[in-house]
Amino acid sequence: MSAAGRTTTAPRRALAAGALTLALATGLAGCSDSGDATSKGAQGGAPAKKGQAAAPRSAVRLIGDGSTSFTGAQPHQPTWQRLKPGQTPPQFVVFSWDGAGEDSQKLFSHFRKVGKKYDAKMTYFLSGVYLLPEEKRELYDPPQHSPGRSDIGFNDVQGIRDTVRELRGAWEEGNEIGTHFNGHFCGKDGGVGTWSVEEWKSEINQAKSFVKNWRTNAGLKAEKSLPFDYDKELVGARTPCLEGRENFVKAAAQMGFRYDTSGVNDQIWPKKDKGLWDLSMQLVPVPGRAFQTLSMDYNFLVNQSGTTQGDPSRHEYWGNQMRDGLVQAFERSYRGNRAPLIIGNHFESWNGGTYMRAVEETIATVCVQKDVKCVSFRQLADWLDAQDPEVVAKLRTLKVGEAPPAGWKAFLSPQPAAPAGAPASPAKPAAGR
Repeated sequence: MSAAGRTTTAPRRALAAGALTLALATGLAGCSDSGDATSKGAQGGAPAKKGQAAAPRSAVRLIGDGSTSFTGAQPHQPTWQRLKPGQTPPQFVVFSWDGAGEDSQKLFSHFRKVGKKYDAKMTYFLSGVYLLPEEKRELYDPPQHSPGRSDIGFNDVQGIRDTVRELRGAWEEGNEIGTHFNGHFCGKDGGVGTWSVEEWKSEINQAKSFVKNWRTNAGLKAEKSLPFDYDKELVGARTPCLEGRENFVKAAAQMGFRYDTSGVNDQIWPKKDKGLWDLSMQLVPVPGRAFQTLSMDYNFLVNQSGTTQGDPSRHEYWGNQMRDGLVQAFERSYRGNRAPLIIGNHFESWNGGTYMRAVEETIATVCVQKDVKCVSFRQLADWLDAQDPEVVAKLRTLKVGEAPPAGWKAFLSPQPAAPAGAPASPAKPAAGR
């Protein structure tokens, strides 16, 4: 990214704002071969099988300046069914990435490979300014800030080309492209926590605009378009530093979003808030410590080193601690209430990249287990929408790590009706008579 890039600006700002104390007290802090898919026939289509002709180019319908396009239904999507009476729910795990973009660390392309290896679909929350070149920064008019301002900088043309390549491949592999909005403003001085509903709508529309016009803005008109209509693809988000959720959800509900993951919750089954699924970040164990923290690399960092460049002799321990905490959280859901496990991260090499290793080892541990489905947020929302609302409400009665006392078959079986011809219960006498 540009000089004000992701690896330094956002974390330094958050730590300087006292996030260490906040995270220790409550667990709140929040943020801060890739393949070009050229061998895949028509953009967005499934890979051509041996002996099968690729889809004709005419299958692609460009949108606007050709930055995005319509290529049909997204490939590699599951078909969900309603739970049958007495059936055990799947164990869902969602891995997601804030501010997704490809830079010199090449973490976006790396985790695409990891996802394919372990059949893990993920959600990539794109920061819109990562598709806006530095010289066009004035096109961004952030709420409560002057035009061209961004706390995470902008991008250069090569960075935009690389990021678009990864976004294209990720979507074609079945992953979701959400948004982390644009300038990543946190804190009281014009931060997202102070924005009105209308200001959130402006930020959302601008995030969409940068995705829908990157070809023109970056002068990359010969590059392949993104294989999706972003107005339809974008159905969920995570706010910067998990701030401003209340007004964001109001705006998102009016703009057709389906979920939000900006809150803080325990590992219980989700519910809807203003029509959106509340798929909030979750509190998970910190092994060896007497408290929990959010299921995100940044929050483990804050509770361990308080800096992105901590003692190198501690890097391995810190990564192991995060991995073990996430796996413990997985186990208590998997063997307990089967609540979806929500995990959020950043494409960063904080503390020597130890958190990236922790996440990769967690994926390798959990996504291969029986009845486990590593999915995107959109896929989880699809499954929840396919269920009987009364069943989801019953699942919500289970506490963190609580398995049904008599087993899943009894818990999710309908209550037997009274046999035909059975005498009705005698009426109770009226009180006071």
